[in-house]
Amino acid sequence: MNRDRLRKQLVAHEGLRLKPYRDTVGKLTIGVGRNLDDVGVTEDEALGLLDGDVDRVEGHLRAAVPCFGSLDDVRQRVLADMAFNLGVPGLLKFKAALAAVAARKFDEAAAEMLASAWAGQVKGRAETLARMMRTGAD
Repeated sequence: MNRDRLRKQLVAHEGLRLKPYRDTVGKLTIGVGRNLDDVGVTEDEALGLLDGDVDRVEGHLRAAVPCFGSLDDVRQRVLADMAFNLGVPGLLKFKAALAAVAARKFDEAAAEMLASAWAGQVKGRAETLARMMRTGAD
């Protein structure tokens, strides 16, 4: 079977939708007719999406947080984890924490993280990330 021709045929018949939608029978669908309600995604597909999301978040952080590239791996991962959860615009609202990071005042940055409403929402995640920010260790 010519897979390239089949893909083109299916795109023509099913359409290509990059955001989830409800199909004609109410099933949550994405892409080229992928029924998320009944089929979902495979682990490999989910991890492939994650790789793309990590690339996107890292690129946004490098552009939006001037000190990001000069941070050690652990602290870069803290900011990336927060940005993944909050979105980069949400992370950028942590002005005092980010100023402390830029000044290399990591204890202060961790305290600012824990004093936020976000910390109350994500609890253990915030505690782990604040410890990582404070210590520079996993």
